[in-house]
Amino acid sequence: MKLPPFHWWRTVFYLIPAIALYTIVLGTLSLASSLFQKTGYFAHWCARTWSRLILATTGVRVEVVGLERLEPNRTYVFVSNHQSIYDIPILFWSLPYQLRIIAKESLGRFPFLGWHLRRTGHMLVDRSRPDRTRIFGWAARLTANGLCLIVFPEGTRSRDGRVARFKGGSFFLALEAGLPVVPISVIGSRHVMLKDRLATYPGNVRLVVHEPIDTANLAPTDPREFAERVRQIIAPEAESDVQTMPPDIHFALLHIT
Repeated sequence: MKLPPFHWWRTVFYLIPAIALYTIVLGTLSLASSLFQKTGYFAHWCARTWSRLILATTGVRVEVVGLERLEPNRTYVFVSNHQSIYDIPILFWSLPYQLRIIAKESLGRFPFLGWHLRRTGHMLVDRSRPDRTRIFGWAARLTANGLCLIVFPEGTRSRDGRVARFKGGSFFLALEAGLPVVPISVIGSRHVMLKDRLATYPGNVRLVVHEPIDTANLAPTDPREFAERVRQIIAPEAESDVQTMPPDIHFALLHIT
């Protein structure tokens, strides 16, 4: 019987217990802070610390390019390609802004993570029956409180690093509210944890922050056309490593040789 590779054992017996501990401790602190602070600022500190610990424990190093293109203390809608479940800790740690996400309703059922999302200013949406009035009310509070939003318009993670079609509905909020959109290319995160694989690997990830797009006068724009415009900005950098060998094959070849 063939034994699982080293990184499978490392993930199951070291990383998963460590990340569970980080989630319980920082999730508890985040929930406790929500009783006294409605802005969610301290809860975001917990989320960034949680992200940093996960990246450090896994051995992920992130290079960020283009932060100088952004203005401090401004509300942005960050739009990123999606390669890995590690994308959220990568973005939360790398972007020095108060970040919130729109997530599917089912995430709210996860202990600690779901409780954190519900109580600290994130938006959980039933994708089959989205409440637009509630969503736009939440967007108004983003601007009032100096918060930013992260969106993954592909709707799912890429298996091979190629950027799928962006869903126009992901941009409806930004266009209607006139919020600036910041395209972000994530390169290499899929090699940290491949989709549908349990093993995680140390690695280097590159984050490219592109020039913000002003949407103040773009409300009449077709969201699908705008989505494709943003995708064309993100894809060249994001797909620059599609020929890179997956880490499980790379480590297997090293073991053979």
